[in-house]
Amino acid sequence: MMALAPMEGVTDAPFRAVAKRFGADVVYTEFISAEAIVRGSQTARRKMAFQPIEQPIVCQIFGRDAEVFRRAAHIVQAHGFAGLDINFGCPAHKVVGHGAGVALLRDPAYARKLIEAVLGELSIPLSIKVRTSIHRERREIKPADNDCHTAVDLVKAIKDLPVAAIMIHGRSFEHGFDGTVDTAMIKAVAEQFPGIVLANGGIRTPDDAARMLGETGADGLGIARGALGRPWIFQQVKDYLQHKQVQSLPGEAVFAVAAAHAAQVAAGGQRALIEFRKHLGWYLSGRPGAARARRQLATVNALDDVHTLLAQLPA
Repeated sequence: MMALAPMEGVTDAPFRAVAKRFGADVVYTEFISAEAIVRGSQTARRKMAFQPIEQPIVCQIFGRDAEVFRRAAHIVQAHGFAGLDINFGCPAHKVVGHGAGVALLRDPAYARKLIEAVLGELSIPLSIKVRTSIHRERREIKPADNDCHTAVDLVKAIKDLPVAAIMIHGRSFEHGFDGTVDTAMIKAVAEQFPGIVLANGGIRTPDDAARMLGETGADGLGIARGALGRPWIFQQVKDYLQHKQVQSLPGEAVFAVAAAHAAQVAAGGQRALIEFRKHLGWYLSGRPGAARARRQLATVNALDDVHTLLAQLPA
């Protein structure tokens, strides 16, 4: 199974649709505050919008209040999502500072309480996303292994519950998005967890994907930053795993994907296209003329601007 892993500010509806086109089996929303869902905030409604082509799509929520989680789960299910995911992995300090995200690894018993509250409302599958570990106290230093709460601790606390899947980012809270992926911890989770395990972190090439599966025994992969500007990585990984062959996209095809992506984004207006500039930069990364084109990204305000910029680049 190949999943487009949730990324805040990135995995919106247009990008999810592109990822599905290129072989992602499952896609996740950006993470959404459970409290915002319950309040019916405009931001939550925007993030929850999806197209039929995106199915199966999973809505990821975060927070730490069991009753709010319960009510949010009811709303998510009624909205038509194929699954609900609880975020136990976000390392953002503003999230961790409120006791949510990866901070919940510090209290497996309370994490179980949150999961139980959600399960009472759901008939769709529940999944969770975690990191490998977090230190017990709020310190900035890297702790010793025996001073950590780990993903295995959480799995042991919940493995009798009907949680369908777990996606584990193979880095600790302290390592953020840098450093070596701890495949041994992912393997330990795969050995303990009775459901589907998706390995996540550091997967940027088909070879990375094959190595991750081989070293962890995971059932599938969650690809995040490796898909930025290269949403076709999902199909490339599948081709590599099945046939040991990878077909690269020529420049014309890359530009066509970027233009089609931009066309979907344009339906959201100028603000959406301004947000698309980062995607355009990722599509251009490493291509001839990219440095000069990147300096022009600030002028992209309309779909015609996207076409003009792409037309200037050598294929």
